[in-house]
Amino acid sequence: MSDIKDIETGTEAPAARQAPEEVPRPRGIGPLGWLRWGWRQLTTMRTALILLFLVALGAVPGSALPQRGQAPEKVAAYLSDHKTLGPLFDKLSLFDVFAAPWFAAIYILLFVSLAGCVIPRAVKHYQSMRARPPAAPRNLGRLPQSVSYETDAAPEDVLAEARKVLRGRRFRVDVSDGSAAAEKGYLGETGNLVFHLALLGLLFALGAGNMFGYRGSVLLTEGKTFANSLGQYDDFTPGRLFDDGDLAPFTIGLDDFKAKYEMQGDKRGQATSFDAWIHYRDKPSGKDQKYDLRINHPLKVGGTKVYLLGHGYAPKFTVKDAKGNVAFQDTVPFLAMEPRNLTSEGVIKVPDAEPDQLAFYAILWPTAVASEDGKQIVSAFPGALRPVITLSSFKGDLGLDSGTPQSVYKLEGIGKTLQPIKGGEKLLEPGETFKLPGDAGSITFDGMSEYVTMSVNHDPGRIPALVAAVLAVLGVATSFLVRRRRVWVRASAGKGGRTVVEVGGLTLGNPTSEFDDIVTALRGPDAPAGDDASQGEAGPDGGAGAEPEHDGAEQKKNGAAQKDGAEPEKDGTEPEQDGSEPEQNGSEAEPGADRGSGSATEPKE
Repeated sequence: MSDIKDIETGTEAPAARQAPEEVPRPRGIGPLGWLRWGWRQLTTMRTALILLFLVALGAVPGSALPQRGQAPEKVAAYLSDHKTLGPLFDKLSLFDVFAAPWFAAIYILLFVSLAGCVIPRAVKHYQSMRARPPAAPRNLGRLPQSVSYETDAAPEDVLAEARKVLRGRRFRVDVSDGSAAAEKGYLGETGNLVFHLALLGLLFALGAGNMFGYRGSVLLTEGKTFANSLGQYDDFTPGRLFDDGDLAPFTIGLDDFKAKYEMQGDKRGQATSFDAWIHYRDKPSGKDQKYDLRINHPLKVGGTKVYLLGHGYAPKFTVKDAKGNVAFQDTVPFLAMEPRNLTSEGVIKVPDAEPDQLAFYAILWPTAVASEDGKQIVSAFPGALRPVITLSSFKGDLGLDSGTPQSVYKLEGIGKTLQPIKGGEKLLEPGETFKLPGDAGSITFDGMSEYVTMSVNHDPGRIPALVAAVLAVLGVATSFLVRRRRVWVRASAGKGGRTVVEVGGLTLGNPTSEFDDIVTALRGPDAPAGDDASQGEAGPDGGAGAEPEHDGAEQKKNGAAQKDGAEPEKDGTEPEQDGSEPEQNGSEAEPGADRGSGSATEPKE
């Protein structure tokens, strides 16, 4: 067999038909390559838009569900009412969305994505602004806007005039190789970049405000003073990098609160104004200053803003124990049970009473009247026109010494450590006293006071966020209003010692009338009729606007032939025009049509 193979050497298959040798498999891109690929995917605009959508989507539960930072009592109520969904939502941090790890991850990825996308674009944009305008294309007639005409001026003079005209219109101009290249409109791209950079600044400012700021709520009764310290806040939410030393040492005192209501008509009882007259000091050694704290008119003090949130009633009570000693004398804030007429409830805890501790559950009707059936008391108006309080009395152990925190608006241990006093229910008006059965003590309804709830916010990123938002609006408006425009002017020697001038324009979006104004300025106001611009096809004597002249005899001959039903004779030549062959710019043009700018011109005579 080997001899036969040696003899039949010409029968070997061609190299193209031979089985290819085994090619080694390509190696993977490696860890560095995967990191580079991941970075490229993260810094695309598509990824940034997806992350921005996820941020908006993640904020939905923060608006639909109660949040621990604003309403912890509503979160507890939701958990007790929804035994299945509540714990699940709690594990997903849906009751504290804006502090959840998954929301922070999306937020940080969005920040990195925008930074990696916008910063390189800003560098390239700066480089392109410093670079020379692009050179003129070979065929200016193919541009969306183009004009060609002839003039007696020398090419150098035409280009010098073009430089002057274009610079007068704030174009960046570069003249070289017999042509002038001009460009402007970078402000539109600058506005686009300013918008994205401002969005980055806005995210950074919001993040800085959440990290270094704080927010708290305060209930302040008439005649009392609030000092800006942690122990005086009813609710306090600090930033992650907040320090106790960041609290400004200001104080606020509530002198008086007035609420005005509609007295008649269908809107009777509707509030018309709230005025909290306060005095404050920005520091302990400062002077007292007066301020009318109203809705949407916050007080600015110590780098914070103090907002008026709400109000309520705080009746004043005096409680004596079984020994006749005054065990309690103070105002007690009541919480509104229904907002229309401010029927409110509250509890009075007297841990210093002896020998048994005392407690009272009370309901306040600011303007007490009998119901329609006459079986119960209701409030007919939110103002305190005829305040009435009903009391339920208790004695025993309040459980305050156990160390377990309790709500000031709720009695704990009723029926266990705290027992109701038989016959301890009573209706009181201001100035009346109720002596408890069994000589357990007494309680006096001294009168009415009011309280306000205030929100104290310190956000160091507020001003930077406002500046970033304004820049973002200005940037996006500029990006829509300003468009990139380029103009080229080429001047070359033509026949008869004249100069052929070609002008081309390119605008991002639809063409503008600015190109026609530039052409008019280049030609001058006193351009002779023989130098009419040709937009589309151009001829030396008038270009596109000129009608070709036909021989009169030939027209009559063609007309006679058409009457006899025959085709007109052709001699193989096109109708002659005055002058040489027309210049071509890519396609045929109808006489009088402005093919470069899209407008129609009348035929030139």
